[in-house]
Amino acid sequence: MSAKVAVIYYSSTGNVHQLAKAVAEGAEKAGAEVRLRRVPELAPDSAIDANPAWREHVEATKDVEIATLDDLAWADAYALGSPTRYGNIAAQLKQFIDTTGGLWQQGALADKPATGFTSAHNAHGGNESTTLALYNTFHHWGSIIVAPGYTNPVVYGAGGNPYGTAHAGSEAVSEETLVAARYQGERLATIAARLLAGSR
Repeated sequence: MSAKVAVIYYSSTGNVHQLAKAVAEGAEKAGAEVRLRRVPELAPDSAIDANPAWREHVEATKDVEIATLDDLAWADAYALGSPTRYGNIAAQLKQFIDTTGGLWQQGALADKPATGFTSAHNAHGGNESTTLALYNTFHHWGSIIVAPGYTNPVVYGAGGNPYGTAHAGSEAVSEETLVAARYQGERLATIAARLLAGSR
């Protein structure tokens, strides 16, 4: 029994986008059907244009489909990603999450595996607190949180974050971190498939 996994993220300059793609690849490797979706950009053009890397990423990802509530209703499992903003998730992803009240009231988000991933400018820039803040939402949804933990050595290669794969720094996302993100997506899809098999 294969799972349907929604990978939904916000990325300003592309690091979280790279992580999201890797998570999606890992889920697909585990046999899942995957929807890779980005949330809408809310920042004004003046802010985006002040950072060439931000503008470049906005233009480069125009063809990535925008996340909708239907993607959450469709999915058996979720992977949500955000850059850290003062130790919290970005407003763009938060705005999308804040539209899920109807699905939450219906119980449509409950009992589904979920995981998170993030990126910060420096090693102590809030990655862990951002992931844990994202997990607060999963608790309210009634999700089954599927963190990578220390269940595979690749987690250590990416810095050893048991809460979720995280990139730190202004350089490109390392291959070790992408490997960990793929593992996180594979783990999510595998556990989702097991739960589906047990419920039928």
